[in-house]
Amino acid sequence: MFELEVRRIFSAAHALLLRGEREVLHGHDWQVDLTVATDGLDADELAFDFHQLERTLDEVLQPFQSANLNATPPFDRLNPSAEAVARHVAHEVARRLPTGVRVQAVRVTEAPGCAARFIPRMTEAPCS
Repeated sequence: MFELEVRRIFSAAHALLLRGEREVLHGHDWQVDLTVATDGLDADELAFDFHQLERTLDEVLQPFQSANLNATPPFDRLNPSAEAVARHVAHEVARRLPTGVRVQAVRVTEAPGCAARFIPRMTEAPCS
């Protein structure tokens, strides 16, 4: 098995709902580390094109750049936690990958030392 990882950073604000109370809106430079896996290499000895993987991740993250996550789908109806962002990114990227390439993990860091990792189950259906 081969794994590839790409990293992107976007700036966005959020205000979590914690135990029934909304915290103050605040911003982060969110770091997203996407790991995909595949079992083999193509005719060019590549698992997948890094640039295509970066473009795919950029496409998924674009709506969040310089946004208030609480007002941006799907977080206009979901609590915009690092965990939820990681899950959303994993599902959206997975929908765009070719057969044979799968999301292995998404790690979202919202502040230094504070990261959430989502690891999809092989049988898990994408959600929105």
